[in-house]
Amino acid sequence: MDRGCIFDIKKYSINDGPGIRLTVFFKGCPLNCAWCHNPEGISPKVQKMYNAARCIGCNLCVEACPEGACTLTAAGIVTDLARCTACGRCAEACPTTTTEMTGREVTVDEVLKVIDREQVVFDQSEGGVTISGGEPLQQPRFLIALLDALGERGIHRAVDTTGLASGELLLEVARRTDLFLYDLKLVDAARHRQWTGVDNARILDNLHLLAESGAEIDIRIPLVAGVNDDEDNIARTATLVAGLAGRKKRVFLLPYHDIMTNKYLRLGSSYRGSGMGEPGKADLARVVARFAAAGLEAVIGG
Repeated sequence: MDRGCIFDIKKYSINDGPGIRLTVFFKGCPLNCAWCHNPEGISPKVQKMYNAARCIGCNLCVEACPEGACTLTAAGIVTDLARCTACGRCAEACPTTTTEMTGREVTVDEVLKVIDREQVVFDQSEGGVTISGGEPLQQPRFLIALLDALGERGIHRAVDTTGLASGELLLEVARRTDLFLYDLKLVDAARHRQWTGVDNARILDNLHLLAESGAEIDIRIPLVAGVNDDEDNIARTATLVAGLAGRKKRVFLLPYHDIMTNKYLRLGSSYRGSGMGEPGKADLARVVARFAAAGLEAVIGG
């Protein structure tokens, strides 16, 4: 039975494809974007999240840990990551949800049980299921098995992807997908590496490959002031998207915000917020106008 690791299932989503949707968030991503809003989705493994502000110092997690990895200090609970096995005993013992585990292994059938309860919502809103992450293509067997099961139920299927995978896998997934939400960060390769940690050559090649296959694609751009909202990048992105095969692609601009910084603290990692900011109304209008000049409709959100 195919199993995968997810970190969330979100019901009643209206920003991940048409209609009202259920979004399944896969764990694991090959990119490490500086602005990532779901940092708990980057690692493919189950992780521990700790909120020091909630800790009451009860010591129950320390007592529950079979590896002796937890220590109560004046600053709160400190976890020895070399000893921690992410078994979750500390989270189970915590009375205040100070400690939580993010990520869990599930079967396709377990996910389908949640999805099946939303079938009426999908039918009435012309919605469906979106597979997001992380990066769904990092778990190909689990992804394909889930997409096949959704297809058998006649449920609309969307995949939100960075496009960083083999072209063969992408086309295999395309045969089972009704809509791709394709994330574009930056066109310039060096700047893409700077802000995401990886090269974008395969991402761009796969976008062309997917478009030429006839797949339905919406483009999603996380718009970050100081990173990718400059005229050069926007103009090059508009030219790229306008030149894709098939119908004119819709472009969804996702303005950056920093409300997720607490997640980084809870994961015990640092947030690289330097040089990034929220785009202003004038900048958003300028970007929308630039895409319009290229014959593309760009909307904010979605």
